[in-house]
Amino acid sequence: MPVLDREEYIEQAYFFQSFRERLIDGLPAQEILERVGEELLTTTKLPLAVSFLATEMKVSGLMAPAMAQIGHYFTAFQAHVVGQAEVTHSRFSTEQALLILEREAKYKAGDLSLPGLFVFQFESLSRNRLGYTKGLAAMSKDPHYDEDWRDYILTLQMRLGDVDFADLIFVRSSFFVAERRRRDPDFTPKYPTLFGDREGKIARANRGRDPMYLFSALQRQLGYPEVPRPRRPDELEARVLLLEQKVAQLENRLKLAESEMNQDVDLSQVMVKAEETAGVPAGWGRKPRPSG
Repeated sequence: MPVLDREEYIEQAYFFQSFRERLIDGLPAQEILERVGEELLTTTKLPLAVSFLATEMKVSGLMAPAMAQIGHYFTAFQAHVVGQAEVTHSRFSTEQALLILEREAKYKAGDLSLPGLFVFQFESLSRNRLGYTKGLAAMSKDPHYDEDWRDYILTLQMRLGDVDFADLIFVRSSFFVAERRRRDPDFTPKYPTLFGDREGKIARANRGRDPMYLFSALQRQLGYPEVPRPRRPDELEARVLLLEQKVAQLENRLKLAESEMNQDVDLSQVMVKAEETAGVPAGWGRKPRPSG
């Protein structure tokens, strides 16, 4: 898959943003795809891609498999993020997935750096628990990465958990190489250098700490795109939902009571009288009369 033109990423960012906002408004996904496709710039390939998504969703109801089928346009990482939101009982919402893809597209349309793209995608997997094995494999297929970056990303599948993530960035930075050459001028790194001096300094300062601190520092210091955080449950919103449920239950009970009153049921016809249950039942112990 080749790297797309800048105007494609601008339209993608608009598409993901519009899709997310209209989902929040309660519009059906299929209807959104049909409408938003008419708003996109026709000089790009995105309207054709969206039309294909709309057609496939009518059959399967899912968007990720359709995105995977047109891998010449949508990346494997985009399909993976949407696919994780479409998993049954997933806590990762479609709105969150679309917001991630929107920010990624905006970053690709602007002043892109490969370290920044890598950190954004990796943090998206980590923060939202989207799976490292399949997620890193999908990341490695992004056309922006060259062979050195792809090898590095796939290597992380085996080294995560055994080596501190900050060290994995630090040892592949030019800052690490410069420090080693102060001690040994003939030092030659075993692997290609992928990160710069500033990334290396920030990574070294965050060794042994929570990786989220490293991500936050890279965003503050280097202007890396910020990964949207999962929405925290709102206590007030939860109380409102609970009240709505209680009101619905009361309405159902009132409707039931009204229907019973309108039926004018005479309960005296089915009520058992006290005198009928007192003493020995009539006919108790009496011999039956012979038949015939």
